[in-house]
Amino acid sequence: MGKRGGRKGPMPDSANLPGLPGDAPHVSVLLAEVLQHLAPRDGGDYIDATFGAGGYSRAILEAADCRVLGLDRDLTAVRAAAPLCQQYVNRLTVVEACFGDMEEVARVYLSTDAQPGRPSVFTAPDGIVLDIGVSSMQLDQAERGFSFQHDGPLDMRMSQTGSLGGRSAADIVNTADEKLIADILYQLGEERRSRAIAGAIVRRRGERPFERTGDLAAVVERVLGRSKDGKHPATRTFQALRLYVNDELGQLARGLVAAERLLKPGGRLVVVAFHSLEDRIVKQFLSARSGRTPAGSRHAPLPTAKRDPSFRLVNPKAVVPGDTEVAGNPRARSAKLRAAERTAAEPWPFEAEAFGLPEVGAVP
Repeated sequence: MGKRGGRKGPMPDSANLPGLPGDAPHVSVLLAEVLQHLAPRDGGDYIDATFGAGGYSRAILEAADCRVLGLDRDLTAVRAAAPLCQQYVNRLTVVEACFGDMEEVARVYLSTDAQPGRPSVFTAPDGIVLDIGVSSMQLDQAERGFSFQHDGPLDMRMSQTGSLGGRSAADIVNTADEKLIADILYQLGEERRSRAIAGAIVRRRGERPFERTGDLAAVVERVLGRSKDGKHPATRTFQALRLYVNDELGQLARGLVAAERLLKPGGRLVVVAFHSLEDRIVKQFLSARSGRTPAGSRHAPLPTAKRDPSFRLVNPKAVVPGDTEVAGNPRARSAKLRAAERTAAEPWPFEAEAFGLPEVGAVP
């Protein structure tokens, strides 16, 4: 990533950062708390595994004379990062990649050039931050198809290029069988009337295929009716499809394990999650890795192998936004921050079942 150097300053507040509220479409949630728990230091290397608009990366670079490797599966975000990379030349590198592939990417970009006759040397990062979920930028762009509040193509793919892309939400609702659609809505959206919605989707697509977000939202609303609490009835359906299209929970599990394998002893992992399914995975992972897993039962016995804790919890309870932040940014309302520090223990093996991921099949 090049030699360090450039501007250094005090820990910034999100409202005072150039390129944040007012200049950028995204407000970094729990920014001060992320910096507090990540504790950037001079000479350190950090990974912002969900770069987005670069709010966390900019704050880290301003807080210490360090380097940041940013990852984002959205090529739009990577291209938009060019001016920031130029501002922090040799200190910020942004790469198009899923954070589930963080280990492979980091071992390329955090390794020094090999000397003649010697292998390259990998520099383990001092901290990794993950901001899980769809960004405000993506939600606000109707053409991305994430939101029922802005009518647009029914897409929902965080990446629309190359191997990182995949099937769109329209592909799913127009081709998946009724049972699979119901499973997606129930397992990933916790939608209690998933079967009724799946049936209505299949009936409607028999007349004409779904193409627009507003079209799908209208079908769901006809099934559920208007909500008394003001929440749009299609909220859970859209969330479930987005999680499925982007394999977000699987990416999260792989990203957490990658962070465990990458961080140096004493390195910090900071995760901000916005949904109960995501936060549950993070909490379960850090609880197990820190030796706080509760006793098993006869229905779900724990593995007999005893492993040394690979993490130490920094905050045993989740950190949540204060009233002032929520008032200024309503999307922060559901955010929860969890942080842990890497120990010197060997990383644990990846065991998918340990994450309790919802079991949802693939579209044939």
